[in-house]
Amino acid sequence: MYMKMKTIKFICNDKQKLFAATVRKNVFKYFEEKGISQQGNASMVIKTILMLSAYIVPFVVLLTVPVGAWLGLLLTVLMGIGMAGTGMGVMHDALHGSYSRWQWLNKLLGGTIYLLGSNVFNWRIQHNILHHTHTNIHGVDEDIASRGPIRLAEHAPLRKIHRYQYIHAFFFYGLMTFSKLTKDFTQLLKYNKAGITRKHGMNPTLEFTKMVVYKLIYLFVIIGLPLLLTDFKCWQVLTGFFIMHWTTGCILSTVFQMAHVVEGAEQPMPNEKGIIENDWAIHQLATTSDFGRNNFFLSWYIGGLNFQIEHHLFPNICHIHYRQLSPIVQQTAKEFGLTYNLKPTFFNAFASHVKRLKELGREGV
Repeated sequence: MYMKMKTIKFICNDKQKLFAATVRKNVFKYFEEKGISQQGNASMVIKTILMLSAYIVPFVVLLTVPVGAWLGLLLTVLMGIGMAGTGMGVMHDALHGSYSRWQWLNKLLGGTIYLLGSNVFNWRIQHNILHHTHTNIHGVDEDIASRGPIRLAEHAPLRKIHRYQYIHAFFFYGLMTFSKLTKDFTQLLKYNKAGITRKHGMNPTLEFTKMVVYKLIYLFVIIGLPLLLTDFKCWQVLTGFFIMHWTTGCILSTVFQMAHVVEGAEQPMPNEKGIIENDWAIHQLATTSDFGRNNFFLSWYIGGLNFQIEHHLFPNICHIHYRQLSPIVQQTAKEFGLTYNLKPTFFNAFASHVKRLKELGREGV
């Protein structure tokens, strides 16, 4: 996979290059005229407190207040919602370095990924590098990797089990963060073997050891403490743990896929020489979709991931600015005769994703 990533190149003409230069100029002009930072502001601090509270407060209640099974179940669902919100609205910006101008704060809040049971280094490679550099390219972008019962890439093998994936996909989406508890190990071993870990100045053995330690601490806190401090039985604790992760995974996976696996989002492949004949910025425009831009609560909760075009073009700008930047990007695309893929509402995007799942499950049948 990494060798493929290294050999893929974006080669374009001067007109294609001009779009990237123009959209950057227009966006940076906005910040200059407003005299504001591209990073977060006080609203990000408030969001961080609320999202972390939505995750941590229900957990503290579970540990300190005797509650029944049904209330306990509700609290685990709230934890899952808070965990997803923390991942999308706090961790995501921090690991892109866009939360704050202070890198120590980005590093600290990027570490909230450990509250999801996942790993910072793996995320940086899979998301920041593979996904953002080679969006929707089968065999490189792991976010559209087709595994088992779900086929997200049109160039992946089609199997009978995919025929009804538009129905069963959402159950398996819920396993996203749950599976990462173990998948992180195999993923890191793959990165170690490919030389990616050393390329980024990390010691493979040390990174693997840190992963083991962090995951053991996470499991002790999230499973061990309820077993030690509450009257819940082991199967109840494990059920709550699963439901919490399933809630998080379903939210995260659905939101991510609604930006890239929808109608109009292309999945181009490089030619035999490993070349994508397009400019990188136009490639991002062609493979990504915005949705529900007027839904303020949705934008707030999912960390601006419904402004995915703006995020992919400017990943180092905090998501709180994307609503203001989107008309600028859309108008610039229009001036260059480029398609700006916008689904008006959340439900339009969701329906489009379901339709695309159906198409991907039945091609060639």
